[in-house]
Amino acid sequence: MSADGDRSAGEYDWFETTLRVRYAETDKMGVVYHSNFIVWFEVGRTDLCRQCGFLYRDMELEDDAHLMVVDVRCRYRRPARYDDDILVRTRVADFARRTLRFEYEIVRASTGELLAEGETKHVVTSAEGRPRAFPARQAGLVLARLKAMAAAGTLDVEQLDGTIKE
Repeated sequence: MSADGDRSAGEYDWFETTLRVRYAETDKMGVVYHSNFIVWFEVGRTDLCRQCGFLYRDMELEDDAHLMVVDVRCRYRRPARYDDDILVRTRVADFARRTLRFEYEIVRASTGELLAEGETKHVVTSAEGRPRAFPARQAGLVLARLKAMAAAGTLDVEQLDGTIKE
């Protein structure tokens, strides 16, 4: 997002979560410790589920469906510091029957400056770790939200590269 609040093309397809950097997340110099960015990715994923109309916790408890992380990547660009307001931007990059990939950007809310970017890949499993399909109800909610974003012109369906399968 530009400093004057205008969004450029491609910025609308993100689900956003606002956080403030806590003192406990920083080192002695007030800089965020690197592993906290991975925790913030998880916050973004959980909030994306909520914004799509379901709770990740309920999907685990009621449907025995867990998103096992099988790969995580993070590229650090600039430091985040104590008391910074940040945006965790999360989007679905790939969504198949048993696998998902999310992309993330962590940006400084006041300037839009990119602090870190990354992705996580997941396999849907049971509590015993056996692969299974993403639950139909939740898949429908995610797809409906993505289709609504596409219809409103706030999601570039080309970015998904045809990987969402109903």
